[in-house]
Amino acid sequence: MKIFLTLSALTGAAAFVVQPPAFPKTAIASSSYTMDLTDPTTKPASASSISRSSGAIASADMWDSLSTITVQGGSLRTCSFAEGTERVEVFLKTEGRPLNANVELWQGPDNSPQKMSVYLEDGSLRPFRCSLESPGSSNSIAIRNTGQMEFPLTAAIDVDFGGPASAGNPSDNLMAISNKRIVQGGAVYTTPFSPAVQSVQITLKTDGRPLNARVELLQGPNNNKQVMEIYTEDGDERPFFAILDTPGTGNVIRIVNTATVEFPLNACVEPYITDNSIYSDANTPNVGGLTWS
Repeated sequence: MKIFLTLSALTGAAAFVVQPPAFPKTAIASSSYTMDLTDPTTKPASASSISRSSGAIASADMWDSLSTITVQGGSLRTCSFAEGTERVEVFLKTEGRPLNANVELWQGPDNSPQKMSVYLEDGSLRPFRCSLESPGSSNSIAIRNTGQMEFPLTAAIDVDFGGPASAGNPSDNLMAISNKRIVQGGAVYTTPFSPAVQSVQITLKTDGRPLNARVELLQGPNNNKQVMEIYTEDGDERPFFAILDTPGTGNVIRIVNTATVEFPLNACVEPYITDNSIYSDANTPNVGGLTWS
């Protein structure tokens, strides 16, 4: 879906305004799977190269239908949108350089009910993609590039106005098909994934209490490829939902509840897109007769 952006000058920051779309859109949606993709020995019945459920769209495909802006290092861009917007999708990427940014949901003056700090080791290989609920009125999105001037980033925002064409709340959709895990305050929850999993979907939610958490994508011991520090004023009204690209092998998702023990959270982590050809390669007979032990 194309979004028309109107650039205007604001005091201390530049702003862009998202206009309502001329046709219904389909928001990013959580998806269901019939097999346990965390088990690398499991082979799917189908050998198609890419397995996607309804609504699953690769991050690279989304950029073709979005209007983007460039956020220079150290600068701030804000985006306001129509009152009827139920949620917005935020996309951030670079040309291969590291990405450091702060993303905030503003509701009225001096009120940030949801904000997060994002780090990407490679903003082209693993772009940032999340969905933010925007109930109420006077909502806007602020994107600040906290990196140096030599590290600009590309940003885009998509909107969901609800209605029959909407995919619904992605956090609730994922909670409905997944076994949620309760992460107590101060606890750590880790989940490894098979090399066939090309991207994963994550949602964090509370019973209405504040949410403070850190989500990390690791590839090897203490090797952070992506880190998100998340704060939400109400983890039920504004849950956190994101899709993380996980190319390569040895990918692990680590969720840390950085709040105190009085503030547990519910976490769901599921595969989003899988490459079934990796299973086929792994099960190809060894024609060379080599055996490692």
